[in-house]
Amino acid sequence: MGLRDTVLDVGRSARGLAFRAATLGVVGIRSGMARALELPGALLLLRELPKGTPNPSLIYRYHARNTPHRTALVIPAQPGVDAGRARDRVYSWLELDRAIDRAARALARRGVGRGTPVLFALKNRADAIILPAAVSRVGGASVTISWRSTASELEYLVNHSGAKVVFFDADVADVARAASAGTPAAPIDAWVSVGGASAGFPSVEELVADSATGEKVVDADTGDAAVVIYTSGTTGRPKGAVRKFPKDALSGALAFVGETPLRVGQVHLCVCPLYHSTAFGFVNLTYILGGTIVLLPDFRPDTFLWAVRRYRVETTAVVPTMLHRLMALGADTLRAHDTTSIQAIFSGGAPLPASLALDVLNVIGDKLWNFYGATETGLVTVAGPADLRASPGTIGHRVPGNEIRLVDERGEACPVGAVGELYVRSSLMVEGYSKDPDATRSSMLEGFFSVGDLARVDARGCYHLEGRKRDLIISGGVNVYPAEVEAALDAHPDVVEAAVIGVPDPEWGERVRAFVVRRPGSALDEAGLRDHCKARLAGPKVPRDVVFLEALPKNPTGKVLKRELRELG
Repeated sequence: MGLRDTVLDVGRSARGLAFRAATLGVVGIRSGMARALELPGALLLLRELPKGTPNPSLIYRYHARNTPHRTALVIPAQPGVDAGRARDRVYSWLELDRAIDRAARALARRGVGRGTPVLFALKNRADAIILPAAVSRVGGASVTISWRSTASELEYLVNHSGAKVVFFDADVADVARAASAGTPAAPIDAWVSVGGASAGFPSVEELVADSATGEKVVDADTGDAAVVIYTSGTTGRPKGAVRKFPKDALSGALAFVGETPLRVGQVHLCVCPLYHSTAFGFVNLTYILGGTIVLLPDFRPDTFLWAVRRYRVETTAVVPTMLHRLMALGADTLRAHDTTSIQAIFSGGAPLPASLALDVLNVIGDKLWNFYGATETGLVTVAGPADLRASPGTIGHRVPGNEIRLVDERGEACPVGAVGELYVRSSLMVEGYSKDPDATRSSMLEGFFSVGDLARVDARGCYHLEGRKRDLIISGGVNVYPAEVEAALDAHPDVVEAAVIGVPDPEWGERVRAFVVRRPGSALDEAGLRDHCKARLAGPKVPRDVVFLEALPKNPTGKVLKRELRELG
């Protein structure tokens, strides 16, 4: 390392130390963390923090000492039905921490330890929170994937991750059975059924049965614990993004908290699948702040509104598809429900159309927040209600602690208003892609990471996504950014959703093809939609073809699968 690099590293370390101190102080007071500190929690922190960077599961130990009898997790008995709260499964912080310890002892007896990969293919249930925390406690690597995976996908992910233990949902036992035949490193007795018994497999109840008491679990060093989140795989095989927990991770998370209404002790409604980064991130933010998670198995508009009323929900995180489904109920229906407890609805995971954002703000109130982040980068930008009104379609301003570069095709920094590839460097950035150094290397630029998103920044300092680099359309030599065309389509009152792709054209190289979902009963046709677009877009950007669909193909987390649109021809 040269002298210049050494000086830069020293400077960066000093800035990082100052940032951590300032963030912990300011956000600690503003969020209520400082006021919530009790003597038992303080004594635990005084004992554990001097040892170095703590294991992430320390957050459960801390709250179990600090506020042992406060509610940490609620699993509704019958979502959507007022059956009596006594029938809900409710965990206090003390009960949740003890459940994690029991699972950690069981895993340790199974040989899970420092660096051992453990794979989870679970629906939203208590064990989807308890078991990964237990893996972290013994220093293992939690590998989270969709429970909707096919047998061949599941087999690939188990083998690629090197998982030695697999926890699968009992509802997909047949898929697990088919996949387990092709995973020699994880034989069938290493596959554990969760949520019920499955013939031929051990159950999680059997796994922890002998671990109610036993040796004290000694938390592993943070350098060992990790999570591996496999990306959605919208273009091919998913890649495993490896996230560890460096000393800056807590301050990076609190920097986001400081830009939002997130506060200590709030009730957070989790409706996104826990294998997705949106749910994972906001559950962890809520738990850092000692809040309560109300966990629903899935999203349904009626159940969502029921849970908001019943549990006086204060925050929730959704994907735009869920907002579409809520707004489809109609303004009068939504206003008839009690949503006054909500302080913030966070939207992420996919682009939030400006028209949809304004609809939500106008019906539910100025409680909508849009954020941009990725499995690989963590939380990067955030837009509050004022930003969404002043800069329609924005993903917001940079969260402190993040560095952002917008780089053009020549590798030069982009001026205000120009579109470039978005690169990020932060304390929440992943280590890279598991067993894929080429993919890691191709995503990096001087220590910054890109997932291939194109963006621009406006004069207010708010960022706007323009699509993925691989989806850029070049028609007659003109760069056409899908997000701009999709925003114009979404602005039509009879359009529910829209997506555009480029298709080969002998004259123009590529032409724009739009796929559109109309509002029920609409008579909107291609000519009318093209006229609408001509008033808003330059010639090459106006869709030459319009295909009307009943629904856009999406993955379970709401991202449009453009590869399937291309296959439609």
